[in-house]
Amino acid sequence: MEAEMSDQDSSASASQTEEEFEGEMDEEMDEEMDEEAEGEGEKDDKHRASPVPSLSSFSSSLRAVIRIKQKYQAIKKRRQELALGLAGVGTLTGAPARTSPKIFTFDGVTPSAFSSLSSSVPQRKKRRRRKRVLYPNGGGCRAPPKQERSRAKYCLYLLFAIVFIQVYNAIENLDDHVLRYDLEGLEKTLRREVFGQQGAVEGLLSHLKDYLSTYVHNKPLVVSLHGPSGVGKSHLGRLLAGHFRSVVGETLVLQYYVLHHCPQEADALQCARNLSALISEMVERAEEEEKIPLFIFDEAEHMHDEILDALKQLVASKQSNEYLNAIYLFLSNLGHAHITKHMLHNSSSISASGRHSNLVKELTPILRNTLEKLHLLWTEADILPLSLLEKGHVMECFLDEMTREGFYPDHTNIERLAGEIEYYPAVGGHEYSQTGCKQVVAKVNLL
Repeated sequence: MEAEMSDQDSSASASQTEEEFEGEMDEEMDEEMDEEAEGEGEKDDKHRASPVPSLSSFSSSLRAVIRIKQKYQAIKKRRQELALGLAGVGTLTGAPARTSPKIFTFDGVTPSAFSSLSSSVPQRKKRRRRKRVLYPNGGGCRAPPKQERSRAKYCLYLLFAIVFIQVYNAIENLDDHVLRYDLEGLEKTLRREVFGQQGAVEGLLSHLKDYLSTYVHNKPLVVSLHGPSGVGKSHLGRLLAGHFRSVVGETLVLQYYVLHHCPQEADALQCARNLSALISEMVERAEEEEKIPLFIFDEAEHMHDEILDALKQLVASKQSNEYLNAIYLFLSNLGHAHITKHMLHNSSSISASGRHSNLVKELTPILRNTLEKLHLLWTEADILPLSLLEKGHVMECFLDEMTREGFYPDHTNIERLAGEIEYYPAVGGHEYSQTGCKQVVAKVNLL
């Protein structure tokens, strides 16, 4: 039985071809030798387990050793024949294929034969790897597909640049337009020479800054200042007229006194026509020079209805463009009773800082209601009330007038002169003058 197995193993090893690798032959040889050794070892163990060794166990071991030696010699011989055959293949290209089994061995193989062996012996087909999918956000080397840029983007960038430049130039032009009227200088002048009306001055300057910041408007600026006699309405109008004459020119500023320009009521219609023609001429001249004219109407409480009707048509927002670029300032004592009553009844509960804001908030609806009943012109106007002057403000008026006239500003003399003015009864620690600073000039002239 064992002889038959050895014959089958030798025939199987002889049938192997030259296409098998060196590693497979070596592994097969090692496995056969290990199997034989293990089989003989098991038999030896069995025989050792028996108490008395026999002759058959010794003969079987000897036969196994002889069989292994024969098997080794046969394999070695086949390797030598394979080496000689490979050397012949490297020199003769057209030789026929050998029928004898070819076994690869390193014995007697030159580098040229090794290279020819690697080219002649077919390799196992390698398992084809699947290509990795490269994503744009991954770390792969494959570049994302190139997207073509549209030429419309460059046009869009150019449009953005043009819009930016236009907006920037518009802002610069606005600054230049405001600087032309020197509103900072006007503010310093009004704060220095108008006493007791800081709230009204701030409101007036706010309207002027908003309106003069651009040259394109949808309506003219109409401001109406109201207050009792002597609180500085006419003085404020003179300061505004003098400032605008210096910045826009003498011909674009009009100070209209009704009692001087149209004293007779019978001439009211003709006065209205003349005023309309004068305003139209000034507006056209200002449009040519790209400036904004100023029209000041003092003592507006004496203006006739015909004149008010003509002004109402001029300040209406449905006029042409040149009539929209103008400033109308009305000064009057209309509604002074409401202002006086409010000041005397609320002085004790109003702080000095919030006096004017509260005055505007509470008196504006009352004054507007009263004025609209008189004429519809005041529906187009922004109303600013002027407050009563206290004794300290009157003393400032005396100091300023005495300095102008060249008198020494003696505080005792100023206080004495201010005491000669009539005042309302003190309310909440405040003494309000009944005539304001109206009598200051006359009293200083008597010195």
